[in-house]
Amino acid sequence: MKSFHVFTCGDINGIGPEISIKVFNKIFRRSKNTFLIYLCPDNVFKESIELITPEFDYVIHNNENNLLTHSGLLNVLNIGSFRIDKGIPTKESGEASLASIYKALYLFEKGGVKSIITSPISKQAVKSAGSKFPGHTELFAGHFGVENFAMFFLSKKFHASLITIHEPIKKISSLLSIEKVKAHIELINFTLKNKFKVDSPRIALLGLNPHAGEGGDIGAEEEQILLPAIKLLKHINVSGPYVPDAFFTDKKYRNFDHIVGVYHDQILIPFKMLNFNTGVNYTAGLPVVRTSPDHGTAYDIAWKNQASAESLFCAYLWAKKISGN
Repeated sequence: MKSFHVFTCGDINGIGPEISIKVFNKIFRRSKNTFLIYLCPDNVFKESIELITPEFDYVIHNNENNLLTHSGLLNVLNIGSFRIDKGIPTKESGEASLASIYKALYLFEKGGVKSIITSPISKQAVKSAGSKFPGHTELFAGHFGVENFAMFFLSKKFHASLITIHEPIKKISSLLSIEKVKAHIELINFTLKNKFKVDSPRIALLGLNPHAGEGGDIGAEEEQILLPAIKLLKHINVSGPYVPDAFFTDKKYRNFDHIVGVYHDQILIPFKMLNFNTGVNYTAGLPVVRTSPDHGTAYDIAWKNQASAESLFCAYLWAKKISGN
């Protein structure tokens, strides 16, 4: 059986469809010997190639039965017809996003999928369409019943992950525990060794509080949770907790294979500042390789041929590399 990389369309009212066509142009310029499947409503695909001229051949399929017979061109699998309302989140755009994702998971379970590359979705749109998950990461983990998973960020400058993901700041402390921190770092260590071929990973853990708690004077989480977790991980080269602002301003990230952050913006702000347009989101702990760009739907520039496809292209390159490992 042939193996292939699958792209989802993302939110059809955002930049997903146009950056997908731009990425396919780049991929097929590099190599015609590529097997790709694009999960997209046929009306959305046809309108997007009116905006971005395709530099590749394609076949539109209405079912998955003959997908494996077409290589060297883009195999577009029609997931239905959905109304386009450019630049706004809608229930219908959420339904299209979910249809694309669940079709990708269905194809993976049938066999032959090397990776799934997902375009950005709107949390508001998928919620209005009935999804109980706040984002791709939680949706994929929920589908597979995986409890220990990680939002893992990839770039040439540094790799990082989050112990808590899309959570309100006021809940972060209550969500932390020694076991949760320990399990996360163990997953990261395993992933670095097995997916990225890092023989002896060097991992840094950031503190939660200003000045990393300053010995307990500015919060107790470092002394009560983070340090005890590190002490239990004698078999892993992990250190910290580091003062977050100094860690990045002093460029200490250069000394590590991976940075573990406690909450969302602690990692995402420096990551996006240092990796504009090239950062990639990877979900560690899943049975399938899943990557995505590290930006959102960009409704303000959607369907105007203004969006950069660089991050999505990098997501494809990382997916190829990880699945090859």
